[in-house]
Amino acid sequence: MYQFSYAEVMQDSVADAKERERQVLDRSISLLAAARDVEKYSKEAIEALFYTRRVWVSFVEDLKSPENQLDIELRANLISIAIWILKECDLIRKRQSSNYQGIIDVTTIIRDGLK
Repeated sequence: MYQFSYAEVMQDSVADAKERERQVLDRSISLLAAARDVEKYSKEAIEALFYTRRVWVSFVEDLKSPENQLDIELRANLISIAIWILKECDLIRKRQSSNYQGIIDVTTIIRDGLK
């Protein structure tokens, strides 16, 4: 029978959580890229914006949680980024912008920082 220390289990849990977050951000990036490539407000745009919005709203909820162990300043910065992404999604939804690439670029930077 294997016995693991609490620290080993927690480290695995953090690694698993980061991997899931990377996968979620990968999906958002690919949906946004598909919407960008259609070059008009389409079914792809609706799906990409809805998914991306859900992702970042979930991230904000997690970042606001007192149990979140990230540094306060990092949490605040990530919440600011999330607010910008949500505003950009709203502008695209209202057909006042087509800045998919900006959202893709920022999301890619965040995803790459999860390593």
